[in-house]
Amino acid sequence: MPPPKKVKETDAIFAHVHDVHRRAAGEEGTLRLSLDSKAPVPLGPFSRGGHSRTGTQGTDHDFKPDGVLTPFGIFRPQTSESELFFTDSKVSSDFMADCLERWIRGRGETLKEVRKLVLDLDNGPENSGQRSQWLLRMVLLAQKYQWVVVLVYYPPYHSKYNPIERLWGILENYWRGELLDSEQAVLGYAANMTYNGVHPRVHRVAEQYAKGVKLPRAQKRRLEQSLQRKPGLEKWAIEIPPPPPDQAFT
Repeated sequence: MPPPKKVKETDAIFAHVHDVHRRAAGEEGTLRLSLDSKAPVPLGPFSRGGHSRTGTQGTDHDFKPDGVLTPFGIFRPQTSESELFFTDSKVSSDFMADCLERWIRGRGETLKEVRKLVLDLDNGPENSGQRSQWLLRMVLLAQKYQWVVVLVYYPPYHSKYNPIERLWGILENYWRGELLDSEQAVLGYAANMTYNGVHPRVHRVAEQYAKGVKLPRAQKRRLEQSLQRKPGLEKWAIEIPPPPPDQAFT
């Protein structure tokens, strides 16, 4: 078996991740969340392996699914609470940013003491440290709430260490063997699972999103001035302070 892939910055990235987490745990006013999407779920009487609780059995041949839902999750390691957003649209930068803002709005006054938001992320194509639309949305979020937003990326080929991956593993085991033949079945099983005794909040997002939204070159240059990238780890360690009033984005 070939050794796992590893970029030369892997050890330094992990050291940075651990340092940010250590500081976040000791800071009042810091909120840490883990974000990621899961593989699309085909809707239909497909066999997923495992043992069904109800004795149902999947088909023994492949055919076109009735639809596909892709889950995106937000997990709070400190409390084990999670929120899952299912879409039949593109999991784009704007989709993920909208879900994050929905999560924040849903907690209202409980976040009034927050001054810093730490996000654990995989360096996927729509939320990477080089994806301008994602970075713009994070700058706008920092501006709106007057928070420092810290983007903490796990090294390439090591996404399994992102805390939300444990949640995805439990969900997969929970509905393994069941027939996810409708949206109601997918959402129902997701809502009924628990992680450390906590049920996730589950949402079906109806809005449609386009991938590949790009910023003009001049706006990219201006955006970059709002980002504080860690030297040597520019793609994996980014801090975003709220822009000053005279440099606010609209």
